[in-house]
Amino acid sequence: MATKNVRQLWAAKLAAGAGAAAAGRAGGGSRKVPVGTVLPVGALRGSAGPAPHPLAGAMRVSFSGQVLGIDPSLRGTGLALVEFNPGRDPVLLSCRTVTVPPKKSMAFALGEISTAVTAFLRDFQVRHVALEQTIYVQNFQTAQILGAARGAAIAAAALQGHTEIWEYAPLRVKQAVVGAGRASKEQMARTVMALLGHGRMLASDEADAAGVALCHAFTWRG
Repeated sequence: MATKNVRQLWAAKLAAGAGAAAAGRAGGGSRKVPVGTVLPVGALRGSAGPAPHPLAGAMRVSFSGQVLGIDPSLRGTGLALVEFNPGRDPVLLSCRTVTVPPKKSMAFALGEISTAVTAFLRDFQVRHVALEQTIYVQNFQTAQILGAARGAAIAAAALQGHTEIWEYAPLRVKQAVVGAGRASKEQMARTVMALLGHGRMLASDEADAAGVALCHAFTWRG
């Protein structure tokens, strides 16, 4: 979906949600919500129960099942398992950051990434696996390291029967989740938590991984 259309959806749905919330408050007046504002979960809930996310009906309901989102990195791979059901809010089932100390070798780090991915796929009914692509790197050595981490995650998924892996550029993930391809990591994390109804702050790598899972479900046209 184009960025322009996503932003229009944000504008229309957020404006409608803000108006309904204002109408339900005794003595309260209407209040405009700026386009692109990330509302806390409570602000999206009315007296009749949870209100749908601003992009509900346009993207979310087309996918059903569990998605394992992966943000590959040699020393801090983010993993997030999100479950989607039509007509319901997405649910974060589990997440973790595969943290590997700098003193440990690359081989050890790759083994840890593979083990963590394998555990998720073994313990849950994962339907799809989605990774964030590596688009920009500072130098050739960095590209090699990120490529190795990505390969370890993909190989682990393939060995568990997931031979189709979906990959998304960071720009596309931000467009699908936040509505702006140049959104900051902080904006991304806040939006991910609002979508998942999470009361706690996710680690940066875990939020990125959850964002990839959300992007996959929002844009899935299977």
